[in-house]
Amino acid sequence: MSLLRCCGVLKNTAVSSASALWLVGSWGHTTVCSFAQVCLSCSHSLPYRAFSTSQGLCDSLAAEMENGIPKMEKILTLESMNQNVRKLEYAVRGPIVIRAMELEKQLQQGVKKPFTEVIRANIGDAHGMGQKPLTFLRQVTALCLYPELFNDNKFPEDAKQKARRILQACSGQSIGAYSASQGIEVIRQDVARFIEKRDGGIPSNPDNIYLTTGASDGIVTIMKLLIAGQGKSRTGIMIPIPQYPLYSAAIAELDAVQVNYYLDEENCWALNIKELRQSLYEARRHCNPKVLCIINPGNPTGQVQSRKCIEDVIRFSAEENLFLMADEVYQENIYAKDCAFHSFKKVLFEMGPEYSSTVELASFNSVSKGFMGECGFRGGYMEIINMDPAVMQQLTKLVSVRLCSPLPGQAMMGIVMNLPEPGDPSYKQFNSEKFEVLNNLAEKAQMTEKIFSQSAGIHCNPVQGAMYSFPRIEIPPKAVQEAEAQGLAPDMLFCIKLLEETGICVVPGSGFGQQPGTYHFRMTILPPTEKLKILLQKLTQFHEKFVEEYS
Repeated sequence: MSLLRCCGVLKNTAVSSASALWLVGSWGHTTVCSFAQVCLSCSHSLPYRAFSTSQGLCDSLAAEMENGIPKMEKILTLESMNQNVRKLEYAVRGPIVIRAMELEKQLQQGVKKPFTEVIRANIGDAHGMGQKPLTFLRQVTALCLYPELFNDNKFPEDAKQKARRILQACSGQSIGAYSASQGIEVIRQDVARFIEKRDGGIPSNPDNIYLTTGASDGIVTIMKLLIAGQGKSRTGIMIPIPQYPLYSAAIAELDAVQVNYYLDEENCWALNIKELRQSLYEARRHCNPKVLCIINPGNPTGQVQSRKCIEDVIRFSAEENLFLMADEVYQENIYAKDCAFHSFKKVLFEMGPEYSSTVELASFNSVSKGFMGECGFRGGYMEIINMDPAVMQQLTKLVSVRLCSPLPGQAMMGIVMNLPEPGDPSYKQFNSEKFEVLNNLAEKAQMTEKIFSQSAGIHCNPVQGAMYSFPRIEIPPKAVQEAEAQGLAPDMLFCIKLLEETGICVVPGSGFGQQPGTYHFRMTILPPTEKLKILLQKLTQFHEKFVEEYS
């Protein structure tokens, strides 16, 4: 603590009294000691020896003054701030990305580098990677944002009809207004119809739908409801390793207990019930695990879970009385021919009343992924199944604190849930653009696996879905030692050197979690095909050079 604060100089009386003794000009020995005497009069608990006339004390006090005025300590410091915030980490926007931004600025300023551009493969930002927005989505959004465009005959009639329907459901017929906290009702109805169609006619109730600021907002909101207790009764949340860092960050911020379960890399990142059970039983020794999070298709691992796996997870959740959270934002991104997306809700209800009437489930979706890639709109939804009605009321109260999710994002979600159908004026163009995006992603997924699989020291599972590859890389012992000497994870050292020498920005596997002694990185498959090909070639060449350098 500051000597001046100890002396009570931050009390009004002390500051006032001390001011009378300050000299014009530099602080002298006499002034400092006189000042100390005044402070003593305002803080009698301090021992008189604290105000020794030694030069050391005078220098210390003088150092705490600025232009003759006591320096005020900051109220908010690293020590006084919320320590849960300090603990949380979010690898996909961490130090590697910050350095990538610095390098981009240096290149713009003409600084010479071994590369001419930074290729960001660190995050699933489709439009940021060059994917073009789908025409129909933007036409309807433009009409909602600027209704004068209804007079423009360049806009097809089905786009105008959908925009008109959304605006009529908004207060003042404007998406600049607030909505109900749960979201615009007609859009929630559209979400429910989409889910029913997706799940083969299984009913969906619009009252169980909440429109959110991206899927992330919904995930954190549900965690807030679930986390409670202290010590051994503190809520444990089971998350896959590797995981999307949103989960570990939210768990740290909310001061819950992270319970890891490892995916099986040797079996294409499959989820193993035996591993789940072992993780759960170990965690019950020190916390109260009551939440199981599943990411399907997987991020960062790109796997698509089988129907049998989903059935096993549902049985496990029922047996162990766990709340299920199903992150399904990549449900449109399925590339492997032998894979299919099965929603947890559909499988749950097809397993019969024993499960469909008891297992508590929250599932999440977003406009940020799929074929849309509209990350910046921050549109999402969550569907709640089998939640206690009294708790549903508390959930509605919780989301109402933030008034509502942004209406442009709600509108985008409404458009995605109510797309052109055969016979509509926009159908042909929309369908062509949609499948061009998905087919292009499938080709890049296959290319990524093929190039990595041909590279010594790199093991890559098939990218069955989502938007990422999570290859395992060989890192020589000497590189591990150097990384440890620098206080870095070995795959962080690899990623830093990769960025500095090639301009390629990927995220170290240590930011997602991995089996001890293994090293990975996550990269997105979103860059344009030719750029991705160059990226993969440069990356594999760099890894070969890296291994040689440290062998």
